Amino acid sequence: MTENHHDVTKTFPRYSATFDEFTISQIQRAAATGIYDIRGGGTKRKLPHFDDLLFLGASMSRYPLEGYRERCGTEVVLGTRFAKKPIHLKTPVTIAGMSFGALSAQAKEALGRGASAVGTSTTTGDGGMTPEERGHSSTLVYQYLPSRYGMNPDDLRKADAIEIVVGQGAKPGGGGMLLGQKISARVAKMRDLPEGIDQRSACRHPDWTGPDDLEIKIEEIREITNWEKPIYVKVGASRPYYDISLAVKSGADVVVLDGMQGGTAATQEVFIEHVGLPILAAIRPAVQALQDLGMHRKVQLIVSGGIRTGADVAKALALGADAVAIGTAALIALGDQSPDLAAEYAKLGAKPGTYDDWQDGRDPAGITTQDPELAKRLDPILGGRRIANYLSVMTMEAQTIARACGKSHLHNLEPEDLVALNMEAAAMTQLPLAGTNWYPGKAGF
Repeated sequence: MTENHHDVTKTFPRYSATFDEFTISQIQRAAATGIYDIRGGGTKRKLPHFDDLLFLGASMSRYPLEGYRERCGTEVVLGTRFAKKPIHLKTPVTIAGMSFGALSAQAKEALGRGASAVGTSTTTGDGGMTPEERGHSSTLVYQYLPSRYGMNPDDLRKADAIEIVVGQGAKPGGGGMLLGQKISARVAKMRDLPEGIDQRSACRHPDWTGPDDLEIKIEEIREITNWEKPIYVKVGASRPYYDISLAVKSGADVVVLDGMQGGTAATQEVFIEHVGLPILAAIRPAVQALQDLGMHRKVQLIVSGGIRTGADVAKALALGADAVAIGTAALIALGDQSPDLAAEYAKLGAKPGTYDDWQDGRDPAGITTQDPELAKRLDPILGGRRIANYLSVMTMEAQTIARACGKSHLHNLEPEDLVALNMEAAAMTQLPLAGTNWYPGKAGF
């Protein structure tokens, strides 16, 4: 038999790890259009996350709790430092701030219905408070943002808590964008903007340049709300030790720490993927800051950015958080990314699970849109039930883990219940590498 030397000496085509298919498409797109890419959602790169931690269940040295007979508490109180009326929640899982504009009115109503059904809070967002979300949210947190879009002192008084947003995990140091396709007549009126024109939110508050000004602003808001409402301060994860310290010294009742896996409305792709810290790396220094100030558990810590399951909730609390907030996961629970809509996503050049290319308001699920016909597709009552189911499952999952660790309340979980699966997670959390009592930076091995 004659051997074909041409075939045996030829290697298979091989893609570069540096210039992979997506990177090549980015370069080609930039060269063709001359503009940077904009999308919604959070980072898509693989980052250290809660999956890199494991719980140590009870065995000989401690005993587990029986799920059918022994209670495991889940309630949390937020804003106990100065506010006359702190918030009492039945679960530590809350709904993060997402704007009316980025989301439809139906979606905002559904989030309020679902959160209220399980006794937790939801949050407004850039653009103000809608009657739908106030009317259907038993506990509503009102965001006070750098843009001041939709800001209304009367709405401050209608809220149950105020969240001053300094930064967001998906874009710390940057402002958001809302494309003109989503600036409907109603959105434009609420934000005092022209209809149909792209809107860019400010990256910093116009009337303050640092912690001293933040302290003054907190005092102003306390006076406006008669010292009744807890004041949250939200920061994007970048320098958590110093940012949390300054927020506490400025007078915050609650600090919200948002990691780079946190979602966002439209903004630059390069920003989403290359600025900030993963939440796993940010919790430990934030808790350390609170402990150094003697304020851990006195100023409550809410963390967000990629919270998906009850296991994530339990791990965040074990690391020292008091509560968590969910955004992207809540939208998925509402019906976003559904495979039932695959054919319609394909028309947009997207696929379920990719959340690409509907930041301009063509979301077929009726959630991230201002198109009245698309928005009608979301039934806020049904959506509220789905949110309530999801929140209940997350809470029960966290309880299951806490009981397995022998804890009678989710807040009794502690770092000692956790180990890290790899060196990166061990270094970031200062948890021991699984099977050892050592983490990077600790003497000995």
